[in-house]
Amino acid sequence: MKGFFKYVFAATIGVFVAWTCVALALLAFGLIGSIAGGGDKAQVEKNSVLKLNFAEVLPEHTGNVDVSPFALGASAPLGLQDMIEGIRYAKTDDKIKGIYIEAGAPGGGLATASKVREALIDFKTSGKFIIAFNTMYSQKGYFIASTADEVYLNPVGGLEFSGFGAEIPFLKDMLDRLGIDAQVFHVGKFKSATEPVRYTQMSEENRLQVREYLSENWEGFKKDLSEQRGISVDSLQSIADNYSSRLAQDALNLGLVDGLKYKDEVLAILRTKLDIDEDKDINAIGLSSYAKSYQKEIDTKAKKNQIAIVYAEGSIVDGAGTDGSIGGDRYAKIFREIHDDETIKAVVLRVNSGGGSALASDIMWRELMRLKEAGKPVICSMGDVAASGGYYIAAPADTIFAEANTITGSIGVFGLIPSMQDFMKDEIGITFDTVKTAKFAAGISPFRDISPEEGKIIQEGVEHIYDVFLDRVATGRGMTVDAVHEVAQGRVWTGNKALSLGLVDKIGDTEDALRAAAAKASMSEFQIVEFPKSKTLEEKIMEVLEGKKTPVAQITDDVIKEQTGSMYKYYKLAKEIEQMKGVQARMPFTIEVY
Repeated sequence: MKGFFKYVFAATIGVFVAWTCVALALLAFGLIGSIAGGGDKAQVEKNSVLKLNFAEVLPEHTGNVDVSPFALGASAPLGLQDMIEGIRYAKTDDKIKGIYIEAGAPGGGLATASKVREALIDFKTSGKFIIAFNTMYSQKGYFIASTADEVYLNPVGGLEFSGFGAEIPFLKDMLDRLGIDAQVFHVGKFKSATEPVRYTQMSEENRLQVREYLSENWEGFKKDLSEQRGISVDSLQSIADNYSSRLAQDALNLGLVDGLKYKDEVLAILRTKLDIDEDKDINAIGLSSYAKSYQKEIDTKAKKNQIAIVYAEGSIVDGAGTDGSIGGDRYAKIFREIHDDETIKAVVLRVNSGGGSALASDIMWRELMRLKEAGKPVICSMGDVAASGGYYIAAPADTIFAEANTITGSIGVFGLIPSMQDFMKDEIGITFDTVKTAKFAAGISPFRDISPEEGKIIQEGVEHIYDVFLDRVATGRGMTVDAVHEVAQGRVWTGNKALSLGLVDKIGDTEDALRAAAAKASMSEFQIVEFPKSKTLEEKIMEVLEGKKTPVAQITDDVIKEQTGSMYKYYKLAKEIEQMKGVQARMPFTIEVY
């Protein structure tokens, strides 16, 4: 009888699981159908306003974000390049009469914000209006909003204008109290990624490099704002020094905004500009929907002449990685595909990464070198950050373009192996012992201290990777290893400074890189093909159904993201640190402008 119930129970569970999978599949395909239907060409009504509402995440490439298939109705945010293209298209679209901006705390870095601003300033040459409004402006949100003809702020809102600063948490005291020894191995006196676990405050070298790049970017930030708002650079510095802009009325008195309005009042202004009655709805269309209203022009004659744009954004990780990260194996496969595709004549590598795994970086470096050996020009375009491992993969490029405020360099490596021996013994009561057939047979363990001999071996390995890194850069940049070492040692530079040091060739963007790639490949007409290919909702759900991505892990991550909100990025960073393997070529800190 027990056997009978066992088989009945097993069969019942099997049927339940099977029907659950079928239900999920049907749900998936139903959703896919509805989304496919919703993906049809959007209709733009006459006398419309293009609405820009910036999300916390602004990727380089649309769809290159790890969006959960369980987040029903959620869609990946529009990428920077498609956003700029949409603004440019709206400039000559007779149906679009102006732009309405809500830019509170947009995602992306300073270089990203600068590119959006450039597109908006260009849009204004059409004679069409731009109106900006928000309840609260961060500095980066205001940086974008400042391009508007009229900038409005909620009467009880605020506009933060306090300058650029850096705050780095240090964990050494906490680790000491827990009995955890970080055991750090690094090369380069400016390679400060491990300082939080080695020190209780910034080293003088780190303080110097942070002050330099913050100051340089702050000067450019003030200059750009001054040009748009007609406020002198000295006045802007005074506002920041005295923290004069705190309340909404302060922002108005200082000329940072043009008026204090509630949203209904701003909508009334928009109706006046559109010449519609106050009881009529405004024809507003979001940028994501607007992007579906037009198709990118495809030159069929140039089908055999293609330039691949490869978006390398996020942390560099071993293996395949996920959307929004640079998996060494996945990107190596992309480069091999490009290598074997005779219709692709050149490559633009768009890098927005603070680095990560040194091994994954080198795997991609090799494939990029093979592309060059095959006669396909490789041009690099740097975004907000292209440092450490991000610079490693940029180094082979024939030409490197950076934005003036790109953060780059950080040519250095480190290894971090925590020793939890004392913590496990004193706090938990667990000890470890080993039996070995050779001196190093037990390997490196986080549950015992590294011996001097083991430490020497690890340090030699880190130094070897650093020497390889220097050689890769020297080869790519046409410099001596000693010359690279002078500007390396883990030091971070701005794009402008990197230009003077020979680490980049020109100040420019992706379009400049495309023109350079076409010229290098001797092409006057070409098509653009983008990598990595965005996964459809169907593909993401099939990954779950096929067991490639566990639904429990995905749902758990969704819950954490929902509960932590803007703090999720710190959780994600902690997870990345936990998953570090081997030697790292990684930025010393996360850089954000608020």
